[in-house]
Amino acid sequence: MNKDLFLKAAPILNQIQENGFEAYFIGGSVRDYLMNRPIHDIDITTSASPDEIESIFDHTIPIGKEHGTINVVYQNENYEVTTYRAEGEYKDHRRPDEVYFVRDLYKDVERRDFTMNAIAMDTDFTIRDYFGGYEDIKQKRIVTVGPAEERFTEDALRILRGLRFKSQLGFDIEDATYNAMKNRMADTAYLSIERIIVELTKLLNGKDVAHVYPLLLELNFFDYVPFFKNHKMSHIHICEPISLELMLAVMMFKQPENNSALAKLKISNDMKKKVKMYCSIFEKLETLSDKKALRLLVYDYGLPVLSYILSMHETLNENRIYLGHPLIINQESIKEIDKDLVISKRSDIAINGKIILETLNRKGGPWLKDILRKIECAIINHELQNEQSEIIKWVKANV
Repeated sequence: MNKDLFLKAAPILNQIQENGFEAYFIGGSVRDYLMNRPIHDIDITTSASPDEIESIFDHTIPIGKEHGTINVVYQNENYEVTTYRAEGEYKDHRRPDEVYFVRDLYKDVERRDFTMNAIAMDTDFTIRDYFGGYEDIKQKRIVTVGPAEERFTEDALRILRGLRFKSQLGFDIEDATYNAMKNRMADTAYLSIERIIVELTKLLNGKDVAHVYPLLLELNFFDYVPFFKNHKMSHIHICEPISLELMLAVMMFKQPENNSALAKLKISNDMKKKVKMYCSIFEKLETLSDKKALRLLVYDYGLPVLSYILSMHETLNENRIYLGHPLIINQESIKEIDKDLVISKRSDIAINGKIILETLNRKGGPWLKDILRKIECAIINHELQNEQSEIIKWVKANV
């Protein structure tokens, strides 16, 4: 088991305890430690109030002080230290009306979502497990802390988090927990699309997504999410871990009549560009017939993008997206072409628009962009040497 990150953070817990307060590691880091999985972030919970934490440490950042979270900077690392909390009523299925600080660890962990995330651990690696989370981890099952209906009524995002954990960990969802998911799924309509997208992105990348995607359909999850509810999601097939952008591209490519609502997802412009790029590649793959066209495809989109698309052949084939003839396009052929490319971008061309205008004594216009593209293609397909004198001759002969 990987103890390194905990040992690095142990002095923070020790310092809190030396000042008369409790402090434990908590949440996903403890769960992953017990499962011998990679650990990325350490979360600390304590009986000390935010003001008390600020008085104990020299360098702190009040990133979420009103909710009890103080960032402690120790040896150039940031650690989130959160005061034990209890919560008031949830009226919007998203967040509690009030959060108040307590001194009792039990009160803090009983408000958490799943038993496997409600395990605390001290610096001696002894666990405090009030709800049988370690046993649930060993049995590979997802169980809520307390009544599932209550947990999901409080925060509907927990439903999606539970499904995401199943996708990532391959655990089974306990029957009562799954039935409560089914009963409360309509509450996800109250969630912000940003929170949903974060969880859905992780879920789609999970190793067990092929088994979880049918559960999303069975639970009618997509009926409550903008953009998705306009598509026939039962016609979309997910067979392996997939990026959100590629899934959206599959949806848009197969059901283009519903694509006007993409803005409702509030994803970044970079993500939107990637979705449109994948759709463009799908279109070109349908008509790809020779190595000449393949060279342009590799040049235009790059080896990493095309390699990823080819690696997703199982899902794309299930969705009837044609990847081109395997004798023409395959992992080896695109690697060879990429290695053999004379230029990798337009700025590598040994001439520019200004020289072309001076050579032909013409004014700029749309024709210039067109001729630069033709030069680009001729160089890539070894029909023209990338030398200024040769390109000028070609321009004079072809414009």
